[in-house]
Amino acid sequence: MSVRRTLGHWEPAPAPCAPGWEPAYLALHRTGELRRRAERAVDALRSCRVCPRNCEVDRLADKYAFCKTGRYAVVASCFPHFGEEDCLRGWNGSGTIFFSHCNLRCVFCQNYDISQAVRVTESRGTPPERLAEMMLELQALGCHNINFVTPEHVVPQVLEALALAVERGLCLPIVYNTSAYDSAESLEWLDGVVDIYMPDFKYWTPERAKRYLKAEDYPEVARARIKEMHRQVGPLRVDEEGLAYRGLLLRHLVMPGALDETEAILRWVRDELGPDTYVNLMDQYYPAGKVGPDLYPELNRRLRREEFLEAQRIAHELGLRRLDVRRPHPLLRLRLAT
Repeated sequence: MSVRRTLGHWEPAPAPCAPGWEPAYLALHRTGELRRRAERAVDALRSCRVCPRNCEVDRLADKYAFCKTGRYAVVASCFPHFGEEDCLRGWNGSGTIFFSHCNLRCVFCQNYDISQAVRVTESRGTPPERLAEMMLELQALGCHNINFVTPEHVVPQVLEALALAVERGLCLPIVYNTSAYDSAESLEWLDGVVDIYMPDFKYWTPERAKRYLKAEDYPEVARARIKEMHRQVGPLRVDEEGLAYRGLLLRHLVMPGALDETEAILRWVRDELGPDTYVNLMDQYYPAGKVGPDLYPELNRRLRREEFLEAQRIAHELGLRRLDVRRPHPLLRLRLAT
């Protein structure tokens, strides 16, 4: 897997650590704890309980179950991403590494081709050395962070590769871009490693989670894990350039006909995490995955403008003060204009 070079003739600026700040994992690296933690996590693959599915298969023997991933993580793509929030993409992009397969089965998944449709026989595992190289290549391209997308089922493999990348000079913030269907043990391994947690809180009720995510316990798990993420890193912090370097950024995709879910989630965010939680209410839902006129017809339409405006009204009424607004960095605007 090679990095997609999307920067063209643009010369990226170096991406040093923010002045007076360094990624959390460097302290663990200096004591040797990062490598020790990676070793413990990889050893846990012998009877895998890396995610709440608790399949207990021996992934070190390249066996797999729900996540269809054996010994090595499967990388679907790796490139500087300019579609993320402004505080992540900056002007050189967020260094995204998308992992194939998933531990959820969202019927509306907009990445269905890599999360569910890809066959195991078509997947090629990425050894830790290569995964480490990808991180360093993204750093060399000037990306502002390393953004692991759908990493819930490959946390041990990520830690294993990260330990190698840090030894070779990685110094970017780590973004953990997750559905929030993570295990408690995974978050223990990631404590002091991840700088920015970016969970997506999808549904509040077990009934809808069972129907649309195929995980009835998703709401309970997501609430517990998001609270732990917030405990580890606190509210989102940004530097003088507007780039995030530590904290929690919560996403919620507003779904058709489900404003009651949105209100319940946002009320919980305010009450449990605080009104200063950075929230990205997303309006880009469209029918995808298994959704169609015959399957899940209630989702077979785009989100209406008035639904999204109502979601925003609810957020403001609840007192949530930090809603994501697109304000591209001046250097990004310059880049797009040239």
